Amino acid sequence: MSAVRKPETVRIRVGCAGWSIPARHRDLFGDGESTLARYATTFSTVEINSSFYRPHQARTYVRWARSVPEDFRFSVKMPRAISHERRLRNADALLDRFLDEAGALGDRLGGFLLQLPPSLALDADDADAFFRAYRQHSGAPLACEPRHPSWFTSSADALLAEHGVSRVAADPPRAVIGAVPGGDPRWRYWRWHGSPDIYHSDYPLPRLRVLATAIADAGAVREASVIFDNTARGHAIPNALRLQQLLATAAAASHGDA
Repeated sequence: MSAVRKPETVRIRVGCAGWSIPARHRDLFGDGESTLARYATTFSTVEINSSFYRPHQARTYVRWARSVPEDFRFSVKMPRAISHERRLRNADALLDRFLDEAGALGDRLGGFLLQLPPSLALDADDADAFFRAYRQHSGAPLACEPRHPSWFTSSADALLAEHGVSRVAADPPRAVIGAVPGGDPRWRYWRWHGSPDIYHSDYPLPRLRVLATAIADAGAVREASVIFDNTARGHAIPNALRLQQLLATAAAASHGDA
């Protein structure tokens, strides 16, 4: 089932962190020349996490872009060398290299994800300098997933919004407001990692219904992305599919078709 478009407002894309398909879920996907191509028969977005651990050549991104339909979009996670090792400081050269490589996705690029370490407190000067450097090189959407309490304030949200950066709505959240999107409202980004057992837990239907309602209520002027990261036991795919069904049902009802 494809992702659904809310009338006149926002395209909602649902997918997973990575495109691995466990054997028990293969019949949920169509045919394709690669696992990524098969994944893209069911979902319209995917999060590339491997870029966090190691660089990929531009030709690899080109190959991935050619494996998916025109309407498919990739979210690409920024390298840990930038977020965890440099901690956003003096990272211009690393950032330029990464953006040049991932930019080879062309129009299949949906945006970038910056996940910060839990120990990284907000330093407004460092954050401002980093986001300015990013914006000098790229106009692509950027979602930030901070994990230190200092990032979950109205002033932090204002700083992110100033640079056109969205704040991820994460589950489990690091703060109460961390469960809802913040920062720039033009790209709403949910990352559900699994709870209570991170990466492992399956989300029951009531939780997914709550998420579907939250997505509908959040509003946006461009797109919303929902990524399931509870991949350790293969729950991400069925959770993402069930959420797509819930969103499709809600969209049909809003048109009077249900």
